[in-house]
Amino acid sequence: MAIKRTNAGWQVDIQPGGRGAKRLRKTFRTQAEAKNWETWVKSNSNNDAEWMPEKRDLRRLDELARFWFDHHGKELRAGEDTYKRICAAIASLKNPIVSEFDAQAFAAYRTQRLDSGVALNTMNREHAYMRAMFNELIRLGAWKRDNPLKELRQFKVQENELSYLTSGQISTLLSELDRSTNLHVALVSRICLSTGARWSEAEGLRPQQVRNGLIQFARTKTGKARAVPIVRTLEDEISAHQARHPSVAGIFTSCTGAFKEAVERANILLPMGQLTHVLRHTFASHFMIKGGNILTLQRILGHQDLKTTMRYAHLAPDHLETAKSLNPLAP
Repeated sequence: MAIKRTNAGWQVDIQPGGRGAKRLRKTFRTQAEAKNWETWVKSNSNNDAEWMPEKRDLRRLDELARFWFDHHGKELRAGEDTYKRICAAIASLKNPIVSEFDAQAFAAYRTQRLDSGVALNTMNREHAYMRAMFNELIRLGAWKRDNPLKELRQFKVQENELSYLTSGQISTLLSELDRSTNLHVALVSRICLSTGARWSEAEGLRPQQVRNGLIQFARTKTGKARAVPIVRTLEDEISAHQARHPSVAGIFTSCTGAFKEAVERANILLPMGQLTHVLRHTFASHFMIKGGNILTLQRILGHQDLKTTMRYAHLAPDHLETAKSLNPLAP
């Protein structure tokens, strides 16, 4: 009964929004006052969200992903690839109703993926993609609740030791690259070793990016352009190569396979998952071994965060040398 007589007067006890919504109790001196207040509350409940129970969002997760891509993702440099990865994750999650998707659901999916042999880094990337998608949906006004993955932490991954080539290995590899039947692989490799460029950056060079003793890397992983000086002989070699092998798209064509074959012929063993990137590690490692400045290296490599570049700091000849003279037992 919504209105009942009590020792204190006439009590109204109602839930204008229905079961599960906010419950209201108020006592009046007369029954007429109680009825008037009950009528007023009910007439206003449809216009005030405070009284209404939260509605279930019946959209599927793939609908949100599509909205994210159409209104934001497609403008990102790697938007297409990110969208494909998000869709693959949603398919593995069996495309739940969004009101039922939460941290527990993703954690269970994550555990299942890890048990099947997926790497921690891969799961951390999927987690980052999904979390970033919800953050953007909130900014776009397409998601009114908190980010369901906001409080879920990523896994800490033990960083692998960075592998780089010794001077002897570099000479052996360059010899094998020069013997390759691929017309481009040797020069692309030399550009990577001379500038610390990623393989894709060097392989995708266009003639206008090489001029005045500089290589301008424009299509970078971070989206920020950077320029790295090169010696005149390398610039001349690139120009001569372009003249001998003119191409409408760029200076080089794909040659990753030829690089892998040269590494195998040179009997160089690389860590799992590392192939052409060893050239970038080799540049950075030798740069520090020869006394290079860590901040300069950050600018050359185009790292946004100095912590990423600091992985090479221990290779500097004077790295932590002061520990010998400044420790409490030193004279």
